[in-house]
Amino acid sequence: MESKSHWEKVYAAKEATSVSWYQEHAECSLALVRNTEIPRSAAIMDVGGGASTLVDDLLADGYSDVTVLDLSAAALSAAMQRLGTHAAKVQWLEADVTDATLPSSRYDVWHDRAVFHFLTEPQQRQAYVETVFRSVKPGGHVIVATFAEDGPTQCSGLPVMRYAANELHAQFGDAFALVKHVKESHRTPSGVVQQFVYCYCRVLAS
Repeated sequence: MESKSHWEKVYAAKEATSVSWYQEHAECSLALVRNTEIPRSAAIMDVGGGASTLVDDLLADGYSDVTVLDLSAAALSAAMQRLGTHAAKVQWLEADVTDATLPSSRYDVWHDRAVFHFLTEPQQRQAYVETVFRSVKPGGHVIVATFAEDGPTQCSGLPVMRYAANELHAQFGDAFALVKHVKESHRTPSGVVQQFVYCYCRVLAS
């Protein structure tokens, strides 16, 4: 993972609504969470959620146990300020997901839109997958989105990995049963279209 200082500088230099990954509503992510048919009391982890508006829509949808993890304190602060008093309903974690200490078998849903593709080293990806397997309940849902094979090669000045649908699932391995893949054409605030792929899996019992 790039240094924390890089991401603090990004959010210090730009409004949360102007970064390339900004979505007014994370419609694809929200639809996939809804499709899991988890109860509204289920535990959801949004990795790299930072200033994302997914948390707003999850709360508005009635989900009551939401955790947002991000490397950037500035990104988390932007989300908390936007939510106002509703921010108290969310657990906020400032951490690097590749070495974060998370509770075992805690989460029913793990969601990540655009963190995993920044993990350019195999050991980073291995640490990430091990964290997911450890912290998501057996039978839990894992939704991870990255740039697709025809997506950008860089983001925020950093190199990224691009994945075809089957390649993204392969990163997680046989312990994760594939449910579906979804493609998304994301239009950035500047009008550029970026191709994403979402991989939705279930965690098999160890």
